[in-house]
Amino acid sequence: MLGRAANGVYWMSRYLERAENTARLIDVGFHLALTRGNKHSQDEEWKSVLTTTGQVDDYCRTHGEFTGPQVFNFLLRDRDNPGSVLAMVENARTNARMVRNSLTNAVWETTNEGWMHLCDLLSKPVRETNLGEVLTTIRRTGTLVRGALEGTMLRNEVFNFARIGTFIERADSTARILDVKYYVLLPSAAWVGSSLDNVQWDTLLRSVAGNRAYSWLNAGAMDSRGIARFLILDGQFPRSLVFCYDKIRSNMAGLAKEYGGETPAHDLLRATGKALHETSIEAIFDMGLHEFLQDFIGKTSSLGNAIAADYRFIE
Repeated sequence: MLGRAANGVYWMSRYLERAENTARLIDVGFHLALTRGNKHSQDEEWKSVLTTTGQVDDYCRTHGEFTGPQVFNFLLRDRDNPGSVLAMVENARTNARMVRNSLTNAVWETTNEGWMHLCDLLSKPVRETNLGEVLTTIRRTGTLVRGALEGTMLRNEVFNFARIGTFIERADSTARILDVKYYVLLPSAAWVGSSLDNVQWDTLLRSVAGNRAYSWLNAGAMDSRGIARFLILDGQFPRSLVFCYDKIRSNMAGLAKEYGGETPAHDLLRATGKALHETSIEAIFDMGLHEFLQDFIGKTSSLGNAIAADYRFIE
């Protein structure tokens, strides 16, 4: 498979996953802002959404206050924001079109139709009254494309690169959300264990669609270590760091079989995955959650770069 085609499939999946993650953050931010009693608290909720997506500095260059409609329109449709959902879905569609002959009709059509529907919905500024419809469409687009991949694609290198892109993006997103929650969303260490702290942890779970699954496993108890363990080490939860790396390992093994051998990226993957499986939440907190997550984010970025180099994405 040509490196350019591998790059297209990989980034198609990464952009769709990133768009869905952004939509989930906006949804949580919107519902939390509605519960806040004053404008300052509402604005802080929206600022935290921008912080989590890493776009607060870009937003501040052209905007002043962190009001809801300004923030979610910036994240969803601002033409000057290359990190907007509209830009990400358009990039996913462009990459899918580039590798059109490598995809089934179902994968291409769901990607293209999702893009067209979003272009129509985002042609005008989004209001609170239709925000839910827009966010549902974004999430549904990602779900439909993943379903088409799972249901119609051969388990070949195209499928493997698509899945690797999805889970690298998902692992990075979960780690960043957890890191921001622990160091940014909680105003002070004095709030740890308070009702505000519990609300913030619940917010974190909702932003990764894990609140129901966590409640099933933990009877709803909001415990910081329990939630961190769930998001980092629980092999059953499809957005945990361990789960994502297990899936990357499976698909990287598929590539090794297709290409007749492993690459340096496999060594990086093996080392990080082994460390995840051998650690405990106690060891992570002893090291420092922030330090652990920053190290993980750096290693995940290095893994993505190694995959791009080993499989010649730039050619």
